[in-house]
Order: sequence, then structure tokens, then C-alpha cells
Amino acid sequence: MTPRRAAAIVALVLFAVGLAAGAYLAITSFPGGLLAVALLIVSAGAAWYGLIRRGSARIAGLACAALLLLASVAWVIVSGGIVDLLVVGLAALGGVAASRRAFAVRVPLPGAPDPARPVLFFNPKSGGGKAEKFELAANARARGIEPIELALGTDLEALVRDAVERGADALAMAGGDGSQAIVAAVAAERDLPYACIPAGTRNHFALDLGVDRDDVVGALDAFVGGGERRVDLAEVNGRVFVNNVSLGLYAEAVQREGYRERKLWTIVDTLPDVLGPEGEPLDLRWAGPGGHRHSSGAAILVSNNRYRLGRAIDSGTRPRIDDGLLGVTVASEPAGRGPRQRLQRPWRTWSTPEFEVRADHPIAAGIDGEAVRLDPPLRFRIKPGVLRVRIARAHPGASPSAAIPEGPADGARALVRMALGHPVWEPDSAQHRRGRRNKTTDERAKESPWTSSR
Repeated sequence: MTPRRAAAIVALVLFAVGLAAGAYLAITSFPGGLLAVALLIVSAGAAWYGLIRRGSARIAGLACAALLLLASVAWVIVSGGIVDLLVVGLAALGGVAASRRAFAVRVPLPGAPDPARPVLFFNPKSGGGKAEKFELAANARARGIEPIELALGTDLEALVRDAVERGADALAMAGGDGSQAIVAAVAAERDLPYACIPAGTRNHFALDLGVDRDDVVGALDAFVGGGERRVDLAEVNGRVFVNNVSLGLYAEAVQREGYRERKLWTIVDTLPDVLGPEGEPLDLRWAGPGGHRHSSGAAILVSNNRYRLGRAIDSGTRPRIDDGLLGVTVASEPAGRGPRQRLQRPWRTWSTPEFEVRADHPIAAGIDGEAVRLDPPLRFRIKPGVLRVRIARAHPGASPSAAIPEGPADGARALVRMALGHPVWEPDSAQHRRGRRNKTTDERAKESPWTSSR
């Protein structure tokens, strides 16, 4: 029995246990369980009320939310359902973990000749000093890779272009995703192999490329017998990004002093200014997939390929970075912000090769987590297959969500098929590669219709 099949069986068993325990809890606690659920719902509403306000209103809202949450927990304990609730929770968590293992894949990437003069750029401060901790410079030299350390105030793009002029035939970056975008842009422009070394803080790009984020030194083997694949880049007003550009709430928070030191608190402190009753609407104007004009004062996320959002398994990752399409996600502002405003679709997402955002003033943006202000209109476009990525043979070579079906029903059917020993997903098959090469971006766009919550 393969590990994937075993994981699928474990996941199905745990989900079945969780469903059975949940059904038993619902029956035995009725109608008292409804009170606990009602208390949780009201608690969430009170918390939101407090988060989007300041001063005494915030304190009152958050205090009320905490009391209602404690009351809900107390009711469950008094009614004797705490054990059943723990069983449901643990079974769900175990099922999700086993499902993640079952759907994890490794992609056999095509081979490519090793570069003769690869260069590694590394930020010694990034990721809490990972470059120094893992002795990246010494490990790079041992593999025939020239290491170049970034100093404070260094113009990274100029440094990369100078290395290319001196004969570098492959480029690697060990640092945050903002730095990855700069090096990747030059590599794509010169059609040079590029390697993403996960020495940043979160390494989102590395994760979605299929680089093992826990194997910083091993990622250098991308230039020593590594495999190669082509992925997309995206740009906004000519500036390349590898992950996403955020507008609205998060972008406003990134602009504030102290964000790097206190990220969560800064975002919470920004909420009243963006979403509160006294906040100023951001007046971001955009067209949906049907061509209708809209405005949003909450948040817009434009990404290099579509993110998997709101899912139990591997939410926040991209199944692919080679679909040739931008991912667009729009969170609408709450109802009541203006005489003609009303809540319609609070969360909508779709894919498109191009996207434009207009405004009457410079727009605060977070580009791969870095704070900037851009002059409108903001024109986003995808650059399909422009980046030659090298990945170490020991690494997965695919996103953790590459093989995960979209919906719960599809996921359950895939787990059943896997448990029965049937093949579910063949990663990067020759037929798939041929099909993608023969399809235009427009044809791929038609295969990826936009979806939205209703």
C-alpha cells in the first residue's frame, strides 16, 4: 500500500468519525445546542462591531464578544457536550492533515544542463538571518555558485544586471519575495535559469513553486542536476511581481510606521479607517468579468495566478503558476457606506489576463508585501511562461495544492478513488504539457470561468 493511499484511508475514517460525532452531538444537544451556536454568531458580530470602531465603542464591542464566547463555551460544558465537541474537532483536524498528505505530489521536472557560471544573491538579514545560519555563501561556493551578499542600500537590480554583463548564466535569490521579483524579472528578460532559495520569512513564492521551504541549503541543488519548468510572472504598471498586489485594507496597513514590527496590530488599527462608519472610502473603481463597473472600499487582491482561498486544506496557496491568467479577488465594503451603497457579493474571485483599477488619487499598494504608492490607472497583466525556474530534484516541484480538488464533494470522491487504489492525478503529464502549449491565453481563460460566493 502506498503512503498516499494509506493517508486517504486515514482521512476518510477520521472524517467519518467526525461526522458521526457531530450528528450525535446535534441530536443529543437539541435544542440547547442552538443556543451555543446563536451565542457564537452574536459574539462574532460584536467582535466585528468593536474592530471597526475606536475608543469606548471598540472596548465595549470586544468585551461583549469575549463574554458571549465564554457563555457559549460554558453552555457546552454544562450540557455535557464538551467531549463530543473535542472528538469532532480532533477528527476534523486529523482528517485535514491526512488529506494534505494524500494530495501531496512530486512532479518529475524535465532535466536541463547545469549552468557554468551561476550567481546567488543573498540578503543576510532576511528571514531572521537564515543566510548566515545555514552558511549559504560557503554552501554555494561548494556547488560552484558565486555568492554575492547584499549590503544596506544596495541597488539589487543594478547588481544583478552587472553580474549578467560579467557572464552569469543563471541567477538565484535568497531573500524575501520582493527581492525574488527583482531577480526573477531580470532572469526572465534575459531568458536565464532562475532559482528561488527560501531564505525569507514566509517564502510564499518558493512554496507555490514546489521548493521545500525547510531545506534552504538543498534548494541550491537547483543548479546541480536540477529540473526546469516555465512559470508566469505578472506586472502592474510595468513593475514585476511574483505573488500579489494588494489594494485597500492591507495596503493601507503596510504603509503605516511600525508595520514590520507589529503586523497584526497595525492591520487591526487600520480597520476603522477603511471599514469603520467614520472611515474614508478608498474609491477604487474596476470592471468585473462581465464588463460592469464597480467600486470597492475594502480590499482588492491581484495575484500572479489564482489563489486557493477559503478552503480547509492549503488555503492561501496557488495550485499552479503557469495558467497564463491573473487571479482577482475583491472584498466588498460593508453595507451602509453611502446613500446608494448596499451589500451585494462580499467576496468574489475570477481569472483574467488583464485587469485595471482606476482612482482619482495615488493608490496605496502592497506589492509582494512591500509598501508603495502607484499613480492610477493601475494596469495589471500576466506574462505567461516567461520565467525558467530551476528546482532541486529532492524538492516537490509542485504547489501543495496542485492536486487538491476545488470543492468538498470533489475532494471526497478523490479520496475514495485514492483509497480504492485508483489513480487520481498525474502531475505534469506529457499530454497535459502538449495541450497547454497548443492553447492560447484566451482559450485557457475560457476554461477558467470566474466564480463568486452568492
